[in-house]
Amino acid sequence: MRADMADPLTLFTSIGLSEQKAKETLKNDALCSALKDAIAQAQRVLGAAGVDKATGTLLYTMTSRLRDPKRLGFLTDHIAQRKICTELQLAAALEFVKSHPQDPINQQEFESLCGVGVVITPEQIEDKDVSLIENASVFTGEARGGLMWADGKMIKNEVDMQVLHLLGPKTEADLEKKPKVTFHTEELTMNGEIKIEGRSLMDELRGVALNFHKPGENYKTEGYVVTPKTMDLLKQHLEFTGGQIRTRFPPEPNGILHIGHAKAINFNFGYAKANDGICYLRYDDTNPEKEEEKYFTAIKDMVEWLGYKPYEITHASDNFQRLYDLAVDLIRRGHAYVCHQRGEELKGHNPPPSPWRERPAEESLVLFDRMRRGLFAEGEATVRMKIVMEDGKMDPVAYRIKYTAHHRTGDAWCIYPTYDYTHCLCDSIENITHSLCTKEFQARRSSYFWLCNALDVYCPVQWEYGRLNLTYTVVSKRKIIKLVEEGTVRDWDDPRLFTLTALRRRGFPSEAINNFCAKVGVTVAQATMEPHMLESCVRDVLNDHAPRAMAVLEPLKVTINDVRVPDFPANEFMGSHVVPFTRTIFIEQSDFREVMEKGYKRLTPDQPVGLRHAGYVISVQKVIKDAQGRVVELEVHCCSSNEASEKPKAFIHWVSEPQKCEIRLYERLFLHKNPEDPSEVPGGFLSDINPNSLQVIDSALVDISVSKAKVFDKFQFERVGYFALDPDSTADKLVFNRTVTLKEDPGKM
Repeated sequence: MRADMADPLTLFTSIGLSEQKAKETLKNDALCSALKDAIAQAQRVLGAAGVDKATGTLLYTMTSRLRDPKRLGFLTDHIAQRKICTELQLAAALEFVKSHPQDPINQQEFESLCGVGVVITPEQIEDKDVSLIENASVFTGEARGGLMWADGKMIKNEVDMQVLHLLGPKTEADLEKKPKVTFHTEELTMNGEIKIEGRSLMDELRGVALNFHKPGENYKTEGYVVTPKTMDLLKQHLEFTGGQIRTRFPPEPNGILHIGHAKAINFNFGYAKANDGICYLRYDDTNPEKEEEKYFTAIKDMVEWLGYKPYEITHASDNFQRLYDLAVDLIRRGHAYVCHQRGEELKGHNPPPSPWRERPAEESLVLFDRMRRGLFAEGEATVRMKIVMEDGKMDPVAYRIKYTAHHRTGDAWCIYPTYDYTHCLCDSIENITHSLCTKEFQARRSSYFWLCNALDVYCPVQWEYGRLNLTYTVVSKRKIIKLVEEGTVRDWDDPRLFTLTALRRRGFPSEAINNFCAKVGVTVAQATMEPHMLESCVRDVLNDHAPRAMAVLEPLKVTINDVRVPDFPANEFMGSHVVPFTRTIFIEQSDFREVMEKGYKRLTPDQPVGLRHAGYVISVQKVIKDAQGRVVELEVHCCSSNEASEKPKAFIHWVSEPQKCEIRLYERLFLHKNPEDPSEVPGGFLSDINPNSLQVIDSALVDISVSKAKVFDKFQFERVGYFALDPDSTADKLVFNRTVTLKEDPGKM
């Protein structure tokens, strides 16, 4: 049956595809058409013999993986003529045509590299395997190396036979399940790099795990489209860049960066740094209604806070004129048109096709000029690109009308390009080699390639990686704005949020955030992590870098000569500070109980306690209470720890002549792990707010060693936690945010 006459479903099943696979193929117009063409050509070569299942399987594999349609006939002929007859040969053939996009193909080189005409006999396999086994080598792998084009099943069968002959059948001991061996997935290298499963993050970013293309070899990437001008454009690109890696971090300046952006920053800037390349900070400022100067400043501050310096700071708006000129060219080429469908008409899964899709280019050019000159109302006209995206979205908008002044270009423009139009072209203009983005943009990869090729400009490669999410929080800009507007949080930098400004304010060191991103690693899959993993990274850093001080959050007056206290008890050579030791000191209320309880090791009327760093032991002589019966003061006997009749069971912290301060204690902002999941929180994320997420202690006491601290300085308040000085502090009153507790709270698991 001829391919052009057969029912497609019948045709595809006739070459060996299952009915399910055939039906799936019919849903993909491009694959369906290519496979029909391949079958028709194979039938012309084979004649009456027809296409058998083995040939049909190779044809299907070839058409589903081939990215350059002009090679379809060439490869089909080799398959039909039985020159390519194994999956291994086909894989080599596909790799060859991808690496040689220009005509003519060197037939001799192609056939040599694909094993055309190479015949491996069972005797050759037997001889090879016997030799390998006698030399105790790695059997099948070594056999494959010596018999490259041999059938894999033949090799395995022969190896199994030889091993059976040599060692005999398996015993019960051989069949016993071996215990699973576990390995540490993280360790630290000598130079301080985080190692993940045997390799450092920088190794990953150098390309070991990513298999990124080399500069100028964009065409070797899966899905990359080669046009007649591709190789010349790549040559010009290489001449301009000198083969240097170029990346960019392209945030929208309509909000504050969050913890997920930290991974993107580390990936983009880190990949460039690991490969001696450069990384741009490019603001995607194409939506003037939502952009504010404070966001531009905050984004730059956060990139630099994480330790990265942009090669250059650029803006999409730098290219507004060039982008407009390219849009004119796109319309002139017949790839775009002016449409009058309203925004509400385009919403939903299956919006109606535009009745203006086939509008003449000359007419669209006139209308686009009128849009540019402000002769249409907002929403009255758009420019749309003639392409169906991978997610089924048809003809995405390239330009829309907005009568809003732009923060950089003022009123020069009343039309603004969209992300779908702008992003790939700005990458092209800046000669980006690797356009790194999160997985949700994978559906835009084909349109990314399409637009560059439709305009005959240099086409970078878009690579996707898994985004980083945390439980017990939201990072959506729209939802954070809602939290601010509702008064649930103070602003974008409220320490209960996971924006980068909030984490800095809370006292998270940038080094800890980078270490956390390193532990997460570069993965394609989305990573949803628990907050305690980030907090663990914070403790690791602060334990080595946060000077110790003593503070009491709920003071109890104790009535009894200066004491020197080390900044880092584990290493006294790292400095110390003086703490006054007077007749009156203050301890935590929780460090005293009137009634002794089992397991309680601190101060009671019958149990003395030591004072940290002072060398003294105190024992209660009198308990003083107020009118309500609350303990307000203790009178104690004090003696040197060397003179004490018994060694105290515990040493507690204390302050003397302290400075009054405000302490802010933070818990999770949301009660549930996934506050945005309606099955977990039916009432929506605003109904899931933790009423105890913030506790303010306004009369805490801290020793005077911290009185000269600067905003964001970090301390470990002994036995209490890690704290950072908040920007709300004044000369009269310091304000400290608790960054994390000293140990992870098991109740948060």
